[in-house]
This record gives sequence, C-alpha cells and structure tokens, in this order.
Amino acid sequence: METAVETKTTWGIDPTHTEVQFKVKHLVISTVSGFFKKFSGSVESETEDFDGASITFSIETSSIDTNQPDRDTHLKSADFFAAEQYPTLNFTGKLKKISGSDYKLTGPLTVRDTTKTVELSVEFGGIMVDPWGNTKAGFEINGKINRKDFGLAWNALTESGGMLVSEEVKLHINTELAKVK
Repeated sequence: METAVETKTTWGIDPTHTEVQFKVKHLVISTVSGFFKKFSGSVESETEDFDGASITFSIETSSIDTNQPDRDTHLKSADFFAAEQYPTLNFTGKLKKISGSDYKLTGPLTVRDTTKTVELSVEFGGIMVDPWGNTKAGFEINGKINRKDFGLAWNALTESGGMLVSEEVKLHINTELAKVK
C-alpha cells in the first residue's frame, strides 16, 4: 500500500521586487503615501495555483518612509507604531482562490500588541522562470484597515472640527516570490 507524499513548496519574498505601500487621507482632502522598506516572509503551498497556501509576513516598523523625516519620526513614536517597543508588524494567513486570478488572503495581523483578523484582495499574476533559472510568482495585494482597531488612535482636530489623519489606511503590496530550491 502506497502512502501519499505531501509536496509542499516553499517560496520566499524577493525584497528587490516587492513594495509594501500604504495610503492615508490627510485633512480629508489629500492622500499621503508611504512605504515600509524592510520586511520578510514566506509562502508554503501544496498546489501550483497557491489555493490554500499559508503565508507569514513581517514588517520592520522602523523602516517606515513617507519621504518626510519629521513625519517618519512621529510615526515611529508612541503616538503610532512605538517602533522601539514593537519592532515588527506580523501577519499569518491563508490564501483562498475565488475565481480565475482573484484570491482572498485572510488572517491575523498584529500591530503593537493588538491582533485582529484582516481580509485582503489578491490578484495572482502567474509563475515565470527568470533568465537565471529561478522560478518566480507575482501577486498584487490590496485592502483597507482601520488604524484605530490596532491602537493607532493619535489624531488632531482642524479648525472646522475635521480629523487631521483618516482612520482608514489603504494597503497596497506588490510582491514577487522566489521558489526556494
């Protein structure tokens, strides 16, 4: 009697071909964009189309970059990420194929000391072998979170009573994975 052999494939995030971006409304009239420059993660999949894959992802909070050093310093402070006390944002999740190249990514996201389940939309770009023989896979991930749900509650009021910074944060991640040999 033969036993089934599990064929789990591990993929690593290619940091040179991955961007972790966020966007937040400022004064309700404009949008501020920023990036996290340091992150790591892996994907384990038992299928070629990544349906049911397990994802782990970690972001270094001190790597935040909004192209404004003073704002970045404020975002690293206790008002927001408290980067010295909480050096990483962490996510683990499962990828579920919806139809065609559309997927949902669901799992717990931990920011500071708060963990909440989030659901993100994913578009699978496909698999390709690069000129050096490395197998790569591409994904575009989008979603929204409420920053107050994770304890990032700092804000200020404008003269008209509006909020300086929106509670809604839009996430946009373009990632390229490299199959681990």
